[in-house]
Amino acid sequence: MARELFLKNYMEDCVWELLDQVLAQDPQACRCDSCRHDIVALALNQLPPRYVVREKGVIYSKLAMLEAQHRADIYRALTQALMKVKKAPRHER
Repeated sequence: MARELFLKNYMEDCVWELLDQVLAQDPQACRCDSCRHDIVALALNQLPPRYVVREKGVIYSKLAMLEAQHRADIYRALTQALMKVKKAPRHER
């Protein structure tokens, strides 16, 4: 039976996981889908990718998310991205 493998940038999951915590710190931040995606895209462009190869359906470890420096880097990138999006949101109001 052939294994079905996939390639995943784990950093993307980490950024999405922390996004709401960063948004909670700024009540005036827009939370529409467009702004959320722009914030995540900008943050990911500032962070190193963390690719993993896994078999389809296999859950991978989230140990890296527990490292304080790793989390701090993601928070910083998300906060900077949030400030950029707040200054020039691309959605229509």
